[in-house]
Amino acid sequence: MIHLDTNLLIDLVTVGSPHITIIKKWLLSGEELAVCSIAWSEFLNGPHTKQQKDAVHAVIGGRVIDFTEKDAEQASRLFHYTGRKRGSHSDCMIAACAMNRSVRIATRNVADFQKFVPHGLQLLAVETLPS
Repeated sequence: MIHLDTNLLIDLVTVGSPHITIIKKWLLSGEELAVCSIAWSEFLNGPHTKQQKDAVHAVIGGRVIDFTEKDAEQASRLFHYTGRKRGSHSDCMIAACAMNRSVRIATRNVADFQKFVPHGLQLLAVETLPS
């Protein structure tokens, strides 16, 4: 299973995004996709249509993973381990959700998530491609 970061959810509704091809390859190879409820909430901030939201929900097979108390504790540890940086807490939460389920997180924001790798995050870096 691969958890998608918010930027890849946005790519799914961005006409001409080259990252759609990467996501299609994962699906065709049998990968299941999911998203942490924190990333899903960021995606829902839009703008996008209900049809786009429903399409992305279908791509992830309806797998929006609840953020739990255990995830909150892990996110707090990550926040402290990585220097308590302002604006980084949502990334800590998304990373914790993936870490606690022992799944990879796919993102184009490699710099934002690389700092969690020494603490156990399985990072699947998606190359930023020209559109």
